[in-house]
Amino acid sequence: MAKVTSLNVNGKKLPVDVDSTVSLLSVLRDDLDLTGSKYGCGEGQCGACTVLIDGQPLRSCITQVGRASGKLITTIEGLEKNGKLHPLQEAFIKADAMQCAYCTSGMIMSASALLAKTPKPNREEIIRGMNGNICRCGTYQRIVEAIQIASGTQASSSQHAGGVRTEAQEVTND
Repeated sequence: MAKVTSLNVNGKKLPVDVDSTVSLLSVLRDDLDLTGSKYGCGEGQCGACTVLIDGQPLRSCITQVGRASGKLITTIEGLEKNGKLHPLQEAFIKADAMQCAYCTSGMIMSASALLAKTPKPNREEIIRGMNGNICRCGTYQRIVEAIQIASGTQASSSQHAGGVRTEAQEVTND
């Protein structure tokens, strides 16, 4: 079987010695001790394991490490620079966009790819771009708010319990 001997992760060439068919998530977590990406469903359906490969969001639980070899892999740990959080990380904190935080790294990685492609997305583009990322705690409104904050597209706001609610989101549930 083919072996992968190094990976380009977060701008660094890191040595590994793994079978090319092992999941990228397993290698990141178990071999490289990068535990920000989470194992959620194991089927690529929840988004908790999302990383960027050459700037594109991919589910690392179903991506064989051999497919990522020779490509630029970015994990949640690679977003901060020189001890300063990425604007999306700051926005998620500001909007209180996490409860248990299990999905947060995948959400932030997907949002990072979205903002790289569409720097000023409207609400519908955010929702479409985040489709496939599941938050079991249901903080979707605050996740959208965080992306709006990071992109500078947040409408005027009013306070609500647990964070900031935009006027466009003040809807009653029937």
